[in-house]
Amino acid sequence: MAVAAPRISLAGSGALLLDGAQGAFSDAVQHRVWAVAKAALGIEGVREAVPGMNNLLVLFDPLAVAAADIRLRLGSLWTKADATEVAGRQHDIPVAYGGAGGEDLAAWAAHCGMTVEEAVRRHSAAAYTVAAVGAMPGFPYLSGLDPKLAWARRSTPRLKVVEGAVIIGGAQAGIMPMTAPSGWHIIGHTEVKLFDPGSETPVLLRPGDTIRFDVASIEA
Repeated sequence: MAVAAPRISLAGSGALLLDGAQGAFSDAVQHRVWAVAKAALGIEGVREAVPGMNNLLVLFDPLAVAAADIRLRLGSLWTKADATEVAGRQHDIPVAYGGAGGEDLAAWAAHCGMTVEEAVRRHSAAAYTVAAVGAMPGFPYLSGLDPKLAWARRSTPRLKVVEGAVIIGGAQAGIMPMTAPSGWHIIGHTEVKLFDPGSETPVLLRPGDTIRFDVASIEA
């Protein structure tokens, strides 16, 4: 099957952004992003390859290699990449939905045209994949959200969303690894720690891992 060419653009003097989907999220495109990210680290002059949601940021040394050369190599890698699924780990995340730790639960359910119980059932029934980790240490961008549960991010972000908040932002689900500002909607809370800087492996979730949310409680 022919593979659509990605859009590759400059992102400063020492970075290129590869956009693989240029539209709706695709798991197949994400698998190719992971494969190209791994292969790109073998290109001379490349310093880092950071997967995003259907995109890839490649940082390179502009004194050692020209952006045009990196662009050509990335295009070639995209075409030839073995986009097999990453064998990630399975995580079960218990969630207390609603209450003080999930203040947007009722409004989110109403936005979706569902009862709270139906919205929670759909959210917890889905199988999520960690598509990318970014924005802050350990923050997982999760694909797999039921499209009927999507809700555009808040126009005004909250200045403080606590660690462990289970959140919805547009067509994506996520979990806050630390307390920080966020424009995502808070539907619940988990005690699972996603980021521990003192640990030998500080980040719990990695691209390719899968997640199931377990309903610990519901408080409308």
